[in-house]
Amino acid sequence: MTRRAKPLPSASLHIVLALLDGELHGFALAGRVAELSDGTVRMGPGTRYGTLKRLADDGLIEETTDRVARGDNERRRYYQLTADLRALAVTPARWRCRPRGPRDGGGSSPALPGSSSR
Repeated sequence: MTRRAKPLPSASLHIVLALLDGELHGFALAGRVAELSDGTVRMGPGTRYGTLKRLADDGLIEETTDRVARGDNERRRYYQLTADLRALAVTPARWRCRPRGPRDGGGSSPALPGSSSR
């Protein structure tokens, strides 16, 4: 049976968009999401880190904390898009959108391979 891609939840989509410019740590992600949404989306730590964990578990982002030498006292965790997601994300025409009905809140949301709607 073929696994069908599910639409990205809103928080996941905001994080993916924030990471398009490159690696960021968790707190900087919150600021970038707020910036990209003109302040309409404010992501608290529970949503932010839960979403980062799900995206990493789904293979859409990866933690990069240990790849670059950082200050000894720095405790931040850094994240970036995986190479596969970056290639897909920079080609929006390849995103599949699923129209959503009134019960779903209307609009559409990109469905990326491997994404889950948890």
